[in-house]
Amino acid sequence: MSSKDNVAMKVVVDGQVREITVEQLLLSNNLTTEALVSLLVKKKLFDPKELLEEIEAVRNERYRPGDPEDQAT
Repeated sequence: MSSKDNVAMKVVVDGQVREITVEQLLLSNNLTTEALVSLLVKKKLFDPKELLEEIEAVRNERYRPGDPEDQAT
């Protein structure tokens, strides 16, 4: 698989087209999320335990075991 196969999007920066790979998008998203969570915890807007509980609640609500086709009906 070439790097061209991994291009997720193209953006224009200073008149030049730049290709952004899936890996670059994932890394950017992870870094942004980590920084945001860190800042919110430092500002005491929520406790890390609350975040873990909310992640578990979302996981249980949205991601169920079994065949996705069975969930659609």
